[in-house]
Amino acid sequence: MAIRFQQKCNKCKKNYVTVSHRQRYAICYECQKPELKGEIKDPKMKKLFNIPEEFYKKNIFLRNIKANYLRFGSLSEKQIEAFKKTVKALKEKAKEE
Repeated sequence: MAIRFQQKCNKCKKNYVTVSHRQRYAICYECQKPELKGEIKDPKMKKLFNIPEEFYKKNIFLRNIKANYLRFGSLSEKQIEAFKKTVKALKEKAKEE
């Protein structure tokens, strides 16, 4: 388990973001929200990204994957698998709480 800590958003300098030592650029959900807007036409991807907004707020990795898909139009198999694995872990954690 990676050590996590709170850091101010690099863009707005107001909101705190939970990050690990591996992340170079911390950005809050509010600042990244415009990047996540966009129409997803592929039905498989639409289903993949149809998760509760709360997951996107909590996890910067999920936001980055969706932003990359909207920017480049595709994802690698490893990115898709990592996205699914992270969503599954978040769902299990939500059930425990």
